[in-house]
Amino acid sequence: MHLPRPRSLAAQLFAMQVVLVAAVVVGCSFFAYVTSRTHADETARKQVLATAHALADSPSVREAIRTPDPSTALQPYAERVRHDTGIDFITIMNPQGIRWTHPDPGQIGQRFLGRTAPALRGRAFTETYTGTLGPSMRAVVPVRDGGRITGLVSVGITVQRISSEVTQQVKVLALAAGAALALGGLGTYVINARLRRHTHGMNAAELSAMHDYHQAALHAVREGLLMLDGARRIALVNDGGRELLGLDESAVGRPVAELGLPAPLTGALLASEPRVDEVHMTADRIVVVNTRPVVGGEQRGTVITLRDHTELQALSGELDSERGFTQALRSQAHEAANRLHTVVSLIELGRVEQAVEFATAELELAQELTDKVVGAVAEPVLAALLLGKAAQANERGVELVLAEDSRIDDGVLPPTLPARDLVTILGNLIDNAVDAAQGAEGARVTVTALVDAAAGELLLGVRDTGAGVDPDDRDEVFLRGWSTRGPGRGLGLGLVRQAVHRARGTVELTRGAEGGAEFTVRLPLGPRPDRTGASKAASSAAPGGPAGPGAPGGSGAPGAPTEVSR
Repeated sequence: MHLPRPRSLAAQLFAMQVVLVAAVVVGCSFFAYVTSRTHADETARKQVLATAHALADSPSVREAIRTPDPSTALQPYAERVRHDTGIDFITIMNPQGIRWTHPDPGQIGQRFLGRTAPALRGRAFTETYTGTLGPSMRAVVPVRDGGRITGLVSVGITVQRISSEVTQQVKVLALAAGAALALGGLGTYVINARLRRHTHGMNAAELSAMHDYHQAALHAVREGLLMLDGARRIALVNDGGRELLGLDESAVGRPVAELGLPAPLTGALLASEPRVDEVHMTADRIVVVNTRPVVGGEQRGTVITLRDHTELQALSGELDSERGFTQALRSQAHEAANRLHTVVSLIELGRVEQAVEFATAELELAQELTDKVVGAVAEPVLAALLLGKAAQANERGVELVLAEDSRIDDGVLPPTLPARDLVTILGNLIDNAVDAAQGAEGARVTVTALVDAAAGELLLGVRDTGAGVDPDDRDEVFLRGWSTRGPGRGLGLGLVRQAVHRARGTVELTRGAEGGAEFTVRLPLGPRPDRTGASKAASSAAPGGPAGPGAPGGSGAPGAPTEVSR
């Protein structure tokens, strides 16, 4: 059996609002009716009491009562007043209750129907009583003449007349109530039609289930998700989005421009046109951004997805390094084959001593290079990196040398400095320095690597003999995409800046003593508070950083260089 689908939320609210409007209108109408009835009774009471007092105080009435036949003068006078005031009856009687006047002349001389005792005691009063004309609101007032009560005046309005007046008011009230009910129903219908469109005809249970699914999906999705409203404020952000952009709970409701994100990333998030797979950098992450505006007659906001490519870019950098090492090894293998052929040829020519001397010199040179690097830098990861980069630089015609005062003992670097970050920092700086120095006369890259025990810092410096960096570009070299080597480059220095930021260090770009660029990186060796001046020149640039070409340099590490590669 197919159960009927529950009514939509809009339909339920419409029914409830119609009932509520009807109840309010009916309640207000009933209150107005009761108020009108009470007001009519009070008005009638005041009217009859005022008229009775006026007649009782009239000198002509007192004079007529003194005559032998009061009815002759009082009857026409009473009728005239009754017609002028709209009163239903005016009865003037003697203290014994015998009528001198009445709207029905046949009732003159008959006894008054109703109470007179309070008036005979000198007190005016009102009451509702059924007399010859039916139920009426009446007032009885004594007529005083020289301190004596010589007569009584009774003035009344029938209940029927009061009811007819109230009925007229109720008709007007009912018309107003009907108009209010119709207007309220129409307004409720319009509002609920709009609500029906917004809720797509779903009922409360369906909306609740959708909300639950929505929340579960937001927390389950690993990628970052942001939704901006029409005013470019964050309407929604999931856990992945907060992590990738470094946001907290207070980010919801804040404009994107006030989040402190890098300018290129902020521009992408605020763009009115769609963005597809754009790579941007934050202080700690490399993210791929996709945006799509939400439109419906007007721009209602933007849906943004973020993917973390930090690890992918790091792995890509490592792969590039491995390819470089492979090429260097291939080249060295080729050179080794040439040297071996030379040794064999010398032996075949009978020049054994020269062959031994040539081979020994080559072995000593190779071992000397290794011994010098390992002796100065006992940290195996950095030593291996320097040896590999030396081979690569040599193949590109660039001499890589290690400053004489370089010294890093094995085991001095704490776990807070991951080997991957050190490789990222020093490897990218060397690569950029080699790019900058390549082709120049006496091309050379000088590397400094030492532990400053007094400052508790690891100092890494790279400088080159290239053309250097224009002072106007020093704030831009760490932005993603900055490069003098053409499109497709400009990411290495951005990765350097991110790795330095993660290690809570600083990176500084200056002009080297040899005219090229000089980079100095300082990384704390132990726990310490975050340093606010993350980078005096370059690091202060927007946190999405890239690699420029003419960039490396050993930070002012003085001393005669020890040759690492030639």
